[in-house]
Amino acid sequence: MATDSKKEAFRKFLETAGVIDMLTKSLVQLYEEPEKPANAIDYIRTAFGAPTPAEYDTLMEEKNQVTANCEDLQKQVEELKAKVEELSAPPEGEEGAEESAESAAK
Repeated sequence: MATDSKKEAFRKFLETAGVIDMLTKSLVQLYEEPEKPANAIDYIRTAFGAPTPAEYDTLMEEKNQVTANCEDLQKQVEELKAKVEELSAPPEGEEGAEESAESAAK
């Protein structure tokens, strides 16, 4: 009895979430296709909104380009931070001259 109630609860969950309707619609579309696709799984994935293999490859290529661009930009930021620190630090020779000028003024 417990398994029957679990199955019924799961079926109700799928129904209220719209999964059963989505599955039914996509299977009906597949059934009504005059030429059946070579890969039914890919057809169902596409019906559910997943990218096609070609779209997936394009997205992965774009992701790789963006990742490489991000890494380049991070390197540029690090280089610029180092330049800012270098330029904002007082030169080594002036630091000692300021101290001796201060002590002479006292």
